[in-house]
Amino acid sequence: MDQVSAAANGRSFVVTNRSVLAIAVPMTLAYLTTPLLGVVDTAVVGQLGDAALLGGLAAGALVFDVVFTSFNFLRSGTTGLVAQALGRGDELEEQAVFWRAVLIAVVAGIVLAALAPLVAIAGQWFMSAEPRVSEAMAVYIRIRLLAAPFSLINYAILGYVLGRGEGVLGLMLQLVLNGINIALCILLGLELGWGVAGVAWATVTGEFVAMLLGLAIIGRRFWAAPRLPRHRILDLSAFLRMMSLNRDIMIRSFSLLTAFALFTRQGAQFGTVALAANAVLMNFFLIAGYFLDGFATAAEQLAGRAVGARAAMQFRQAVRLTLFWGLGLAATATLVLLLGGTDLVALITTSQDVRAVADIYLPWAAFTALSGVLAFQMDGVFIGATWSRDMRNMMLLSFLVFSAALLILAPAFGNHGLWAALHVFLLVRGFSLLTILRVRMRTAF
Repeated sequence: MDQVSAAANGRSFVVTNRSVLAIAVPMTLAYLTTPLLGVVDTAVVGQLGDAALLGGLAAGALVFDVVFTSFNFLRSGTTGLVAQALGRGDELEEQAVFWRAVLIAVVAGIVLAALAPLVAIAGQWFMSAEPRVSEAMAVYIRIRLLAAPFSLINYAILGYVLGRGEGVLGLMLQLVLNGINIALCILLGLELGWGVAGVAWATVTGEFVAMLLGLAIIGRRFWAAPRLPRHRILDLSAFLRMMSLNRDIMIRSFSLLTAFALFTRQGAQFGTVALAANAVLMNFFLIAGYFLDGFATAAEQLAGRAVGARAAMQFRQAVRLTLFWGLGLAATATLVLLLGGTDLVALITTSQDVRAVADIYLPWAAFTALSGVLAFQMDGVFIGATWSRDMRNMMLLSFLVFSAALLILAPAFGNHGLWAALHVFLLVRGFSLLTILRVRMRTAF
């Protein structure tokens, strides 16, 4: 296929409800396998009957989450750039974006793996847990970080797949990764009695196998495609653009993590029971977030493809439909929590004190999906369009507003004020990006 016909095929596409759901539904299912994996890890170590091992796993997983969330740009940034290349009909650039992401993943992954002992020591210092918990945490981190190159390459693979709108393939790869992880976690951690080390080795193996499968699928596709000149991969301006995009997404991710850490820290000031109740309720928001992430991913791909094709009508339709479906899902989640949240709280905790406090603040948690849906969807649109500087700046603005709301509302209204500040944070994120979007659309097409 010559470049003219390839470009024509890249630009001629329509955005429909079906195209939104074809990405959102499988990726929602894929994202939901992640908390399931966490539950299995916890259950396996919990069966060993040693609280120190369970605490070490939880602490190690927390340190790992902080480290690897910072590199999520390899997934989302790659999605946006590949989607734009697809929109332009530039097949060679799709390949080049993927290999640039893989190069960054390999270098960063090797560095992280080499720094595993130092990361373990830093984690022990930060957590300041009792010796046996610290020992278990260090074992988990040192083994788990050996998979850093595989994990980061899997981010690049998933980013490429989603950039092309292949949600079913993305789901398959995530099922392989998490399925192997879960099976080996039970075998190594429980049946063979390896404990925390077995859980960590299960994750390393799952990441490695998923990476090999993903590279085989993509490599076979590239083998049949036009040959990519090596200098195209190493193009300096393209690398700088990718690094700029990745930097902005990293700053956004750090700001988000810091906001949630401040929420947890402030909740601790209201006592152990309030802290535990907030933790239970935040699980509802996080689970709703996995569903909303599916539609945010659809927004990334469809908006990015429309920007690449310079197709204003398709871009507007992508924004409209992903927001429509996101709002419908958020409203459903809110209704479910308002009607059945008390029973769900009772399933999570047996403590009567925690149940009573959680029931008081349940309406605040129930409405987080509605107040946050615009933020999730706008993030997807801006990542796909690679308007990362605007997203970064609005996140920093939202964080400042959240910090001010926290200082004002939490002392005055206690835990009610804390939850109100979280809603302020979510709403400011969404509506600030929506305001910028209107300005951007006047100049982008």
